[in-house]
Amino acid sequence: MIVIYGIPNCDKCRAANKWFSAQGAEFRFHDVRSDGLQSAALDNWLQELGEDTLLNRRSTTWRQLSDTEREADAAELILQHPTLLKRPLVDTGAGLIVGYDEGAWQKALD
Repeated sequence: MIVIYGIPNCDKCRAANKWFSAQGAEFRFHDVRSDGLQSAALDNWLQELGEDTLLNRRSTTWRQLSDTEREADAAELILQHPTLLKRPLVDTGAGLIVGYDEGAWQKALD
């Protein structure tokens, strides 16, 4: 089953939910803020995609971090501040897609 990781008040996450619903796809939404993230899954994502792809350095949360906090391990930062995860993160079961990308999502459904 497809899992969309994000936060409910994120416009791109809401749009992703709407898009997958319109396609009739079976999916579930995982709220990273209230449901949290598993450390092992996050480590796998970081290995597969890299820190630059997963860590949202343009977020308000990032801008509020001190220079010392920004130097911490990416996995620790995201676990402590889940809104640092670029959204939406779509786990298709066969791969990961970061960001709003209807073309990539359609390929995953085909």
